[in-house]
Amino acid sequence: MTAETHRPPEVSGHLARLISYSETLHAHPETAWREHRAAAWTAELLDEFGFGTTTSYLGFPTAVHASYGSGTRRVGLVVEYDALPGLGHACGHNLIAAMSAGAAIALRPWADQLDLTIEVVGAPAEEGGGGKVELLDAGAFHGLDLALMAHPGPVDAPRAEPYAVAHDHVRFTGRTAHAAAYPHEGRNANDAFVISQVALGLLRQQLPPATRVHGIQTVGGEAPNAIPGVTEGRWYTRARTLAELEPLRARVERCFEAGALATDTELEFTPESQPYSEFRTDERALEIYTRHALAIGRRFDAPAEHQTMNRASTDMGNVSQHVPAIHPYIGLDCFPVSNHQPEFAAVCVGRPRTGSSRTAPPCSRGPPTSTSPRYGRPGAVRSVAGHPGFPQGGPLHHVHLQVADARAARVVAFGGDQGRGDQLRAVPFLGLAVAHRDHLAHVVAARPAVSVHQSHDVGAPPAPQGGLTGDLVEVAAAHPAAGGQVGLGLVGDRPPVLGHGHDRRAHGPRPRLQGRPVLDLDDGGVAHDAPSRWSGI
Repeated sequence: MTAETHRPPEVSGHLARLISYSETLHAHPETAWREHRAAAWTAELLDEFGFGTTTSYLGFPTAVHASYGSGTRRVGLVVEYDALPGLGHACGHNLIAAMSAGAAIALRPWADQLDLTIEVVGAPAEEGGGGKVELLDAGAFHGLDLALMAHPGPVDAPRAEPYAVAHDHVRFTGRTAHAAAYPHEGRNANDAFVISQVALGLLRQQLPPATRVHGIQTVGGEAPNAIPGVTEGRWYTRARTLAELEPLRARVERCFEAGALATDTELEFTPESQPYSEFRTDERALEIYTRHALAIGRRFDAPAEHQTMNRASTDMGNVSQHVPAIHPYIGLDCFPVSNHQPEFAAVCVGRPRTGSSRTAPPCSRGPPTSTSPRYGRPGAVRSVAGHPGFPQGGPLHHVHLQVADARAARVVAFGGDQGRGDQLRAVPFLGLAVAHRDHLAHVVAARPAVSVHQSHDVGAPPAPQGGLTGDLVEVAAAHPAAGGQVGLGLVGDRPPVLGHGHDRRAHGPRPRLQGRPVLDLDDGGVAHDAPSRWSGI
C-alpha cells in the first residue's frame, strides 16, 4: 500500500465503519477493567485493516495492542473505551477510540515511506483505574517516538494541562445498634463521614487555588432505625503536580482521621489506583498538530473558561513523562453542555444536545438486548422482557427491567400463592436486597444492578457482581403452586409500577403503591411482547 505524496491521510473511505464502531461502543458501555466487548470490537476493527493484533495485552484482559508496518519510527495512538458508572459514554471515550483507530488506519499508506511502525494501544480503565499507569509499569509505551490521542470536549483546546490526581477509597467501621432502644451501644460510621466532610469544607479555605478535593459517599447505612456500622466513599484529590499532590492528600486523609477519632470508629483510607501525573507536552508535535488543525478549519479561539476540559486529570499524563506525547481536545461545539453530563453522552453520538430528554444507555456487564430502547426520562422504565423456565419446584418467570436513571428508584416486591398480593418488602434500589417468604420471590437490586439470581426453590441468589446506577435489573420468581403470582415495580420520579402475571378476573385490581397505579404486563404471565408494549412509559 503506497501513499500519494500530494494527499494528506484521510479516512473518508472508512468513515462508515468507524462511525459504526463508535456507536457500538456507545450503545454498550462498560466500566473500568470490564471492557471485554469494547476490547474485542477494537481488535476486530484493526484486524480488518491489516494490523497484527494482540488481545489481553501484557496480561491485562481488556487491553489491546495492534501494529502495522516495520519502520524504525514508532508512533503510538492510544484508544480509550471505558465508560462512566451510571452515565455511559458521557466523557466520549467512544469517540477517542474511533479517532485513534481511524488515525492509525489512515496512516497505513505512509508506513513504508516514512519508515513507520504504527502502534495502537487499547488502554482500559482511564476513569479512575489507572489503566495506562499499569500498562506503563508492565512495559507498554516504552520506546515510542510519539504517543498521541485526542479527547472530545465542548470546544477545541490544543494543550492538555491536567491536574495530578489521587483516587482513594474511604471506609469507616463502627458498630450497629438499635437507634431508639440502644443508641449508646453503637458507633456511628455515618457520623464519621459527616464530620470528615465538615473538616474538608473548612480545609478548602486554606487550600491553594489550583487544587480540587471532591468525592461521594457510596454506602451510608442500612435502615434509619439502625446506627450505621459501615460507611464507604470515594474521594479524589487534585493538584497541579505530583509533587504538590502528596502533601495535599495527606491533609485530606487527616480530615477523615478526624471523623474516625470523633466517632470512635476505624478508618481505612486506601488508594484505588496509582496517582495520575501532570502532562508534559511535546511542543514540536503540538505545533504540527495545531497548524494542521487550523488548516482544516478547527478553531482555538473559544473563551478560556470554555476550554477547561483540558484541566481534567488523565493517566495519559503518566505516559507523557516517559515518551513524547500530545493530548489535544476536539470540540463538539456544544458548550455549555460538557463532559460527565448525560447531555454530553448524547452529543457523542450526534443526538440533540438541548431540549432533549434523551440519555445515554446505562453501563452494563450483561449481554446487550436488541429490544432495549435507548431513551427515557429519569426514573422511567426503559424496557421489560420476560421468558419462562422450569426449574425444580415449579414454573420460573424471569422479568427484566431496564431504567434510564434509577437514582431515585426503589424495587418493590409483591408476591403470594394464588395471587394474594402480599407486600413483601420495599428495598433501596442502590443496595443489595433479597426478599423472600417461603416460596415467594427473590429480588436482587445491586449497584450497578446487574445480577443473575434464582428462585428460593433452586437456591439462594449469588452475590451481585457490582454495578451501575440505572443498569439492568433481573427478578426471578418461582412458586410451587400453579397459580402463584408475583408483581414487581420500579418507583422513581413519576413512573407507574409494573405488575407481572396478575389475574384481574380472579383477584381483582392490584393495590396502588404511593399513589402510582400498578400496570399488568400480561395477564397470562409471560410478557414476550413487553418491550414494544411498555418501553419508555
